[in-house]
Amino acid sequence: MTDLTAFWTLVVDVWRHGVAGVDVGRLAAAFGVFVLFMLLRGLLSRFFLAWLRAITNRTQTPLAGKVLDTAEPPIKFIPVVMGAFFAIQILDLEGTASVMADKLTRSLVAFTIFWALYRAVGPLNSVMHNLDSLFSAELVDWLAKVIRVLVIVVGAAAVLEIWGIEVGPIIAGFGLIGVAVALGAQDLFKNLIAGLLILAEKRFSKGDWIQVDGVVEGHVETIGFRSTMVRRFDKAPVMVPNSQLSDTAVVNFSAMTHRRIRWIIGVEYRTTVDQLRQIRDQIAAYIDGSPDFAPASEVSTFVRIDSFADSSINILLYCFTKTTKWGEWLEIKERLAYKVKDIVEGAGAGFAFPSQSIYLESVPGEAAEIFHPPAGDAPATQPK
Repeated sequence: MTDLTAFWTLVVDVWRHGVAGVDVGRLAAAFGVFVLFMLLRGLLSRFFLAWLRAITNRTQTPLAGKVLDTAEPPIKFIPVVMGAFFAIQILDLEGTASVMADKLTRSLVAFTIFWALYRAVGPLNSVMHNLDSLFSAELVDWLAKVIRVLVIVVGAAAVLEIWGIEVGPIIAGFGLIGVAVALGAQDLFKNLIAGLLILAEKRFSKGDWIQVDGVVEGHVETIGFRSTMVRRFDKAPVMVPNSQLSDTAVVNFSAMTHRRIRWIIGVEYRTTVDQLRQIRDQIAAYIDGSPDFAPASEVSTFVRIDSFADSSINILLYCFTKTTKWGEWLEIKERLAYKVKDIVEGAGAGFAFPSQSIYLESVPGEAAEIFHPPAGDAPATQPK
């Protein structure tokens, strides 16, 4: 009986001391509470989200609904934080363990808050995209990236402060490192500033067809912090430093209001003046009457007898199409080419081609033959 009492005393002592001075009962209770919150996580988050959606529906603000959608994962993490908090309260820790538990809870709360702020940048990004007159789409993407980085930095600083780590000396150290890096990475910062200028000036956007003299021609795919990727027409990507795009003349074909057609049509020299007038007037009438071409009141349009070339009389055809799409422009050019051919041939004229005339003063075969005496002894002279 004495041994049984001693054993029970031992069991009670182990139960009371448990781990780090926390009895096993409180450990089990804390674990049970945490597991309960984990099991009820879906139910609690669903109830809380439904309550928040009811509030946002009453406000009838689309932005509030978008913010709530992006904040859903952090909201679902709240029961985990609550379970940790109540479990720690049940443990009733003392001393260093209590301080560490308090810092852990504060860190989880800070993490949840800054996680929600990080995800809320998405709806803010969509709102800024609506301000096309002030911000370009690429500039908005850049600002969103910068804001996300700032949220991460501030959140990390908040967590470090909770754990008693001073952020000031760390920032000062990074400042010294930054100065050293800046001295050796001047091109990087030059490209970064050039990229910001490109976006602020709206020189081009994603999808634009641009040409940089002597560098590349193609469609813009991405505008990064350091370089811009342009995909050539052969589908090869070209990474162009932003400083080069900022300092070099860039032709943005996508910003064209019209596409130009400039032809020199050469007809034969045997074409009469009346035929030339007929060809010119019919081509001009076709351009003026076609809905594919911009009217002369908007753009320069000319159909004129231009010059006398070596082998042709040249007619200048200068006009602009309303479309700027390359495929549609090619179709319009094709129809115009068919029409020009019909007009020239219908007028009884013909297209000229390079030719040369050679004039000869005499033709071989018509000149008199030259007499050549036969070889041999000369005849004897007659006596006088």
